[in-house]
Amino acid sequence: MGFWSRIVRLILRNRITILVGIVLFTSLMAFQGRKAEMIYEFPDLLPNTDSTKIAYANFQKRFGKSGSVLLIAIEDNPTKSLSLFQNWYDLIQDLKKIDGVDTVVSVTSIFDLVKNTKDKVFEITPVIKNRPESEQELEEIRIKIERLPFYKGLLYNDSSGASLIAITLDHDIFHSRARVPLIEEIEIKVNLFRENQKISTYISGLPYVRTEVTEMIRKELGVFVGLSIFVTTLLLSIFFQSAKTVITSMLVVSVGVIWYFGILGTLGYKITILTALIPPLLIVIGVPNCIFLINKFHSEFKDHQNKMKALSRVIEKIGNATLLTNFTTACGFFTFVFTQNPLLIEFGIVAFISIMFVFIIAICVVPIFFSYFPDPKTRHSQHLDKHWIISCLSFFETIVLNHRTVTYLITGLLIAVSVHGMTLLKTTGNVVDDVPNSHKVVTDLLFFEDHFKGVLPFEIAIDAKKPRRATTDKTLKKIDKLYGVLAEYDEFSRPLSIIDGVKFCKQAFYNGNPKRYKLINNGEKTMFKDYLPNSRSNQQWLSAFIDTTKQYTRISVQMKDIGTKEMEALFAELNPRIDSIFNPEKYEVLIVGPSITFLRGTTFLIENLKLSLAIAVVLIGFIMMLLFRSWKMVVVSLIPNLIPLLVTGGIMGYFGIALKPSTILVFSIAFGISVDDTIHFLAKYRQELKQSSWQIRKSVLNALSETGISMMYTSIVLFFGFSVFMISDFGGTRALGVLVSMTLLVAMIANLVLLPSFLLTLDRFITNKAFTEPLLEIIDEEEDIDLENLTIKKDRPIFVEQPQEEKTT
Repeated sequence: MGFWSRIVRLILRNRITILVGIVLFTSLMAFQGRKAEMIYEFPDLLPNTDSTKIAYANFQKRFGKSGSVLLIAIEDNPTKSLSLFQNWYDLIQDLKKIDGVDTVVSVTSIFDLVKNTKDKVFEITPVIKNRPESEQELEEIRIKIERLPFYKGLLYNDSSGASLIAITLDHDIFHSRARVPLIEEIEIKVNLFRENQKISTYISGLPYVRTEVTEMIRKELGVFVGLSIFVTTLLLSIFFQSAKTVITSMLVVSVGVIWYFGILGTLGYKITILTALIPPLLIVIGVPNCIFLINKFHSEFKDHQNKMKALSRVIEKIGNATLLTNFTTACGFFTFVFTQNPLLIEFGIVAFISIMFVFIIAICVVPIFFSYFPDPKTRHSQHLDKHWIISCLSFFETIVLNHRTVTYLITGLLIAVSVHGMTLLKTTGNVVDDVPNSHKVVTDLLFFEDHFKGVLPFEIAIDAKKPRRATTDKTLKKIDKLYGVLAEYDEFSRPLSIIDGVKFCKQAFYNGNPKRYKLINNGEKTMFKDYLPNSRSNQQWLSAFIDTTKQYTRISVQMKDIGTKEMEALFAELNPRIDSIFNPEKYEVLIVGPSITFLRGTTFLIENLKLSLAIAVVLIGFIMMLLFRSWKMVVVSLIPNLIPLLVTGGIMGYFGIALKPSTILVFSIAFGISVDDTIHFLAKYRQELKQSSWQIRKSVLNALSETGISMMYTSIVLFFGFSVFMISDFGGTRALGVLVSMTLLVAMIANLVLLPSFLLTLDRFITNKAFTEPLLEIIDEEEDIDLENLTIKKDRPIFVEQPQEEKTT
């Protein structure tokens, strides 16, 4: 008895036990799924061994975490209107009271340094001690602010008048689900201010961007699952016109989705923008499993009217093929594990396990449910003879038989045009790259880029290589010189470092004279030597921008959200200029920060996705080599699945769709799915060769006729299933839906036209003895369960062997 014959008996003889087991395991996975949480920080895109990641980790150890500052801005200068300033002042006081807010800084809460000649210290004094109640008080405040150049370009833009509030959030809350209600509470306060003053307000900063993107992912996850179920339910109803078929298929994929969340909870993974795609993927991949199984059941029952024989053949014949096609699809995702990218590794592992789980659910649930359902009626198998399906297959058959030369010419032209289009592809990656341009996240970010040169943290870490060297006059002058270099680039905001504290102290020493906001020169050192060591304000400033050994210091800058290519060009120009100021033999200068980590991680992610696609092609080719034992057949079978990828890449190039993490996923996903049709077709073709005594033409046409129906049904389901991604607010996800749908449609045509054309043209050159005697058998209709010796008794759920003289069916 073969392996799959044992599986038939195991499933059909233990139906109740298996169903109870599935229910119990589903309950367990539902419980585990409660542990699955959305990711509340930018995903970890770089491996632990990456130099950029290591450098940023060391920076955080010395100077603390960064990137948890939320920014709120208005276009108007609050000091020009008493009412506006009062409400701006009140807003700051309200924000300070919110749990989770550490500090709030704006022009209403700034401080000044005052020289205390008696104690020889600089003291911090608030510029605004009370809420102003008159225009005269406001005018005094405005004059004081204008005399403090330290805040110019940081808290307000003196040219446009735009003013901002910088809110530092509690680090623990910032990286938890509590961040969402915290941001919402802040937004409520800001919206009340906006409605009261009738002016526009803008919110940005990494906390806001991350929160909004996370919420978009969470909301879309439910929408995609619901739409996927609706679309596939509608298509199944149209195809099969059977409520039992629809309910069974939907139950299979619904259980699969529950198990997916259980996998996340069990493995401790979080829901990212990639893993959020898996539930709808499971639905559109799982439904074709059910289609193949149910189509085979109806086809078999139509032939011999024996339900149990039909179900046994469904499991034994199609089960093996479906296992292999699901395995190749899962391998397309599993190749991500070979990358060094944590985000892709998690995605690959969860997708692989989930897809194989959906297969197990389908191969158990479909036969068991249909064993309890009444025998199919004639109308239930009418979908096998639908006129439009037969017409399409007849059209493909005509092309394969009579127009192969034209097919090859069109294919060659399509390849040439597609390759040219791929040369136009561009690679990009931005923090808000996939967010719609009209979304508040993007429009508000652009406001900050126009008025404050950006919000993304950009840190320059300086290692002076010797203790106390970072505070020497020579080093401070080098930092000041680098300020001048950074000012030449429109991508950077005004820098902030230890030299701003030194300049502030000098201004305070000269009784607040703004013209004295400069570095201390050699002639002034003796005057300052008693003040600087005694000033607590100076010590507080030092702790934020220099370490205790005074060997390491930092320059903090905000930058615009530019793409990876622009970033690379910027670094290529900036690094030599930095080295010309800081001699690499005496200083080590590194550019770090969350924006740098993210953008470089995006580049790393794209390169790894290219690698995973190459691995997927090789791995699936190897699997097909095991199946067919003919390298010629493997080459021929891969061509119809690689051409759609070329076409998709060409279209992306011509239409300016950039190559980025969300769009490059198209190739691995589509390739892993489309090769399933090839396996089904070649498996049936091989079986037909055996039965027709090596009549290649007849075998090709029979394989096209039988597998073509299921291939078209599943391709239609996949096409419309992936199309649900087109409604996404994320540009990358929307492009993923369009491109995968289109790629799978082209792959279906290639497998129904190009593959059989190759088989007829090359016939015996590729169809040899090794092909008909594979290492792994998929379908062999010659071997079947001996139903003559099996019967169904009332006291047993399924087959029981009978004595030879009492053979019944």
